[in-house]
Amino acid sequence: MKKLLSLMLVFSLLLGLTLPILAADETRVFTDDAGREVTLKKDIQRIVVSGPLAQIAVFAIAPEKFVGLATDWSKASTSLVGAEFVELPVVGQIYGGKGTVNLEELAKLNPDVMIDLGEAKKTIAEDLDGLQQQIGIPCVHIAAKLDSFGQAYRRLGDLLGKPEEGEKLAAYCESVYKRTMDIMQQAGENKTKAVYVVGTEGLGVLAKTSFHAEVVDLLTDNVAVVQEVSSRGTGNPVDMEQLLVWNPDVLIFENGSAYANVEKDGTWQALKAVQEGKYVEVPFGPYNWMGSPPSVQRYLALLWLPKVLYPEIAAYDLYEEVNNYFTMFYHKELPRETYEELTKNAFFK
Repeated sequence: MKKLLSLMLVFSLLLGLTLPILAADETRVFTDDAGREVTLKKDIQRIVVSGPLAQIAVFAIAPEKFVGLATDWSKASTSLVGAEFVELPVVGQIYGGKGTVNLEELAKLNPDVMIDLGEAKKTIAEDLDGLQQQIGIPCVHIAAKLDSFGQAYRRLGDLLGKPEEGEKLAAYCESVYKRTMDIMQQAGENKTKAVYVVGTEGLGVLAKTSFHAEVVDLLTDNVAVVQEVSSRGTGNPVDMEQLLVWNPDVLIFENGSAYANVEKDGTWQALKAVQEGKYVEVPFGPYNWMGSPPSVQRYLALLWLPKVLYPEIAAYDLYEEVNNYFTMFYHKELPRETYEELTKNAFFK
């Protein structure tokens, strides 16, 4: 990260990027969730975000304020979020270690603020102070985990001058999360023993207690227990022998993983979940509903997976719930035929 910031400092000096000088009556001081006091425009109209996690979450509250993207939306996104947003210029990931930011493009866009959102690193305050100085744009951090997106949206509502929209999204997140917790309380000790399989060959797992396994740990008894838990989205590598030892009741396959091959591959047939047809593929659109990145779209998993695993408790119409989510967070209704396509492998055989 320090090497990246040093390179960015050189480029920022070459490009003449400096923090804007504004009249006192045009500014406010915003204390972000890293405890930093950041001077900002009172009326923020032009935003960029630090990376894809922030992009997904902030898009829900202020799509009209985006002037650039941290990363391309998926190819399937145009029909889901609208061409006007998919075709925005891509600035690159500004913070988080990827080092893809295009400083020249960033300067052209002249954003009022860069928003970072998610779980804070230990060095978040130092990192963002340095980044703010070097890219010449006020930078703020908003904390957000699966159980705290409600508060995150209230903070975004305050930051972006959209308190009503922030409260609406906050109330939704808190309502869905509470209902999910109620479902899991009713499930009690009968939580489904499951493994979340990742990688094109299906020989990776999101191990119990890993950051990326937050959803599967909440909704299942994640039996993928390993000694050294990977913090990466690619998970921990495993072999078929280890999967057979765990032999879960349900297999959850990452989209693009080995789901399509399990019926034809005799090695997978040895697993009880495959023999009984108790395996599913995570829906993808515009992003993986279980994470990758671990942003607010995981609330789609809180709608979908309980309906698969605990249908007698999750007594709601899944299409109506998913359509409501798309309307609120992607600003477009989801046609039933599109929903059917997104979820075609999302239920047991």
